[in-house]
Amino acid sequence: MTRVGAVVPSSNTTAEPEFRSALPESATVHAARMPLEDVTASALDAMADDADRAASLLSDASVDGVVYACTTGSLLHGSGFDAQLESRLSEAADAPAVATALSVVRALNALDADRVAVATPYAEELNELEREYLTENGFEVVSLDGHGIVENTAIGELRTSDAKRQGRAVLSEAPDADALFLSCTNYRSVPALAPLESEFDAPVVSSNAAAVWDLCSRLGVQPNLDIRLADREPVDGA
Repeated sequence: MTRVGAVVPSSNTTAEPEFRSALPESATVHAARMPLEDVTASALDAMADDADRAASLLSDASVDGVVYACTTGSLLHGSGFDAQLESRLSEAADAPAVATALSVVRALNALDADRVAVATPYAEELNELEREYLTENGFEVVSLDGHGIVENTAIGELRTSDAKRQGRAVLSEAPDADALFLSCTNYRSVPALAPLESEFDAPVVSSNAAAVWDLCSRLGVQPNLDIRLADREPVDGA
């Protein structure tokens, strides 16, 4: 049995069930929460300060690996901060750890994607931070759309049909994109990935899918994901 620890924003209602669905049947998910109500840069920055404590609590459950289950919560300060966050959480939990934003970078690199279309539930402030992060890591953001939502519980109320509709619109605006990224661990989007891949004949990844895939590769287990990413090996950015 594989025990996966998730460091999750307190208002996130999507990461745990999507992790469970994307992990092997024998895996279990165990969460520790960090306070967060609104998805703003300042609130996310304050939340990240609580990550080490959450990871140390997960060590009491003897988890085999840890996911920092918040995309924008770590990308605020760039990929260097993400790498440090992974090291901190790994030390606190005494287990391998991945930060979702860096997992997305590894996923897009594994898919040989250069031109990326992005769909998010976020407001403009975080959309621009996400664009900067992806650009810093060598990707060209050819299309980006956000729902403009700040309250995280409202993001969690979005449906898979919303993710499909938004992803379809973003890819339609950028038919030459190498991949589509559906951002946010609280955006119910894993079930939308395979249908969008089939419709557009292009790789599609989400925050939760990338994080599970990345951690599974470190733990030597196969994720339960029916998308192109599932059989690829992680590739770190330059």
